[in-house]
Amino acid sequence: MTQPPYARIAAELRHRIEAGELAPGDRVPSTRAITQRWGVAMATATKALTVLRHEGLVRAVPGVGTVVADTAPQARSARSAAEDPAARTRVVRAAMALADAEGTAGLTMRRVAAELGIPTMSLYRHVANKEQLLALMVDAAFAGEPLPTRPPEGWRARLELSAAIQWRLYRAHPWLAAALNLSRPLLVPHGMRHIEWVLAALDGLGLDPDTRMHAAVTLFAYVRGQAIDTEPEARATRSSGITGEQWMDAQHDRMTALLAQGRLPHFAAVADQVALSSTSLYEFGLTTLLDGLATRISMARPTAQ
Repeated sequence: MTQPPYARIAAELRHRIEAGELAPGDRVPSTRAITQRWGVAMATATKALTVLRHEGLVRAVPGVGTVVADTAPQARSARSAAEDPAARTRVVRAAMALADAEGTAGLTMRRVAAELGIPTMSLYRHVANKEQLLALMVDAAFAGEPLPTRPPEGWRARLELSAAIQWRLYRAHPWLAAALNLSRPLLVPHGMRHIEWVLAALDGLGLDPDTRMHAAVTLFAYVRGQAIDTEPEARATRSSGITGEQWMDAQHDRMTALLAQGRLPHFAAVADQVALSSTSLYEFGLTTLLDGLATRISMARPTAQ
């Protein structure tokens, strides 16, 4: 029995995928290209691609077109041949350098490919999409400054060290804090090790599992929260040429006039006696958080140190 045109087209493309001629991430002919090459109607071309999509062999990538799926069972051998850990590392490092310099707003697959001097479609052989690339970037950032093999003595010193490493990472990579979302957390092994580290530090102090987990996640969330303005501040500095300190200095006269109205007496009484900074706020909050945790530990186990 003669195959209908859409089935013949799908069979030919399927063969090219299974043979590795079209590797994962490679773009397959568009519906327009199919109509021109096989001389069929647009509906026939669409049906051929639909068959391949239902088989899990291809997927649609917004702004790119239809590409070979990297999770398709039939494409695994081709995918394995195309995988290159060193090449993936180069892609991730290029993306991180771009994000460090310009933020993630302009981070696109096309821009990363341009930085590497390679075709955009070749990136899809190493990362499935921008979301996966961002997760790899986050994990690589945390891997860049690992927790030590031997922790310091005492639970508090261990938590302070974890927080300090996270704080440095957020300052070094202004995009990192905003890339994380505790409501829909990225499963990044090197980041999750900070949770494991805190859980281990609090083990054996009389705290129940619920309290230990909440303490670990709260510490992680606190440091991230203090760093969340890092990228917007970097973006504002790049666009205006004015640093945060310079901006605050420029507001001095307005602030003085506002406080002179007498509506904020307590604010006015201390305004000239303190110097706030992102680092001072981070340190004050961390000390307060750990003091509270120390109280809970002493209540759970009075002899704990």
